[in-house]
Amino acid sequence: MTDKFKTEITANHRLLDLHIRETFQYRDLVWLFVKRDFTAQYKQTILGPLWAVFQPLFSTIVFVIVFGNLANLTTADVPGDFQIPSFLFYMTGNVCWSYFSTTFNSATRVFVDNRSTMGKVYYPRLASPVSIAFAKLIAFGIQFALFMLIWLFYVIKGGTSIQITGWLFMLPLVVLQLMVLSIGLGITVSALTTRYRDLLMVITFILELWRYLCPIAYGLQLVPEKYYWLYFLNPVTPIITTFRYAVFGFGYFNLGYYLIGWLITIIVLFTGLICFSKTERNFMDII
Repeated sequence: MTDKFKTEITANHRLLDLHIRETFQYRDLVWLFVKRDFTAQYKQTILGPLWAVFQPLFSTIVFVIVFGNLANLTTADVPGDFQIPSFLFYMTGNVCWSYFSTTFNSATRVFVDNRSTMGKVYYPRLASPVSIAFAKLIAFGIQFALFMLIWLFYVIKGGTSIQITGWLFMLPLVVLQLMVLSIGLGITVSALTTRYRDLLMVITFILELWRYLCPIAYGLQLVPEKYYWLYFLNPVTPIITTFRYAVFGFGYFNLGYYLIGWLITIIVLFTGLICFSKTERNFMDII
């Protein structure tokens, strides 16, 4: 009589066997990881989750002073005489970038930071980066709630060009793309860092440089229109411009560029899943 096991653990599996279904089956474990990561981040801190509020606030204030007042960079995405509070403009970019950069940075270290656990207990390894994305989403939710309170204040106060439109329902799709992109990039780099640990040293520098290649510190009008085709190959760019278009009710939105951004995001995720799946087979032998 042959015993039938529910789970068979083996290093031999197909290249496209990405364990997505198995990861979903372990969703309770993912939720435990989410609570662990979120709690550990703010454990033994006086302000706790309030740090999630202060981070975008301080960044936005610095951007208003340096790029808005001193450098006097444009905050317009399209030509026209529009009245948008500079604080709101810079906060849109900082809230989006904060989630993307923290999720990406943490996901790149998933093998290094979890090697002791992964070496002792079996679970689908993809559960770790997925839990990171959801844990960071809690902080993003807090920051977004603060942003919407400030946004609502300006809407009620009046004197701005902000319009409430149906584009607000586009926000969940924008956040989903941000999550998928950060996970895809993070697990791609995490697969490489098992062999090339130097990558961990340059991630911070890359993220800082990347930040200024996105329309966060300036409006899209600062970029010559003839270079839009190149500028929008950066998948974070259509995410931020679409986010602003949704919350302000006007701005720059190009369906073609937005769909290209989604295509790049899906390619990045698929590539990352393959690299991650290939690396998890023997990463304990080389890390």
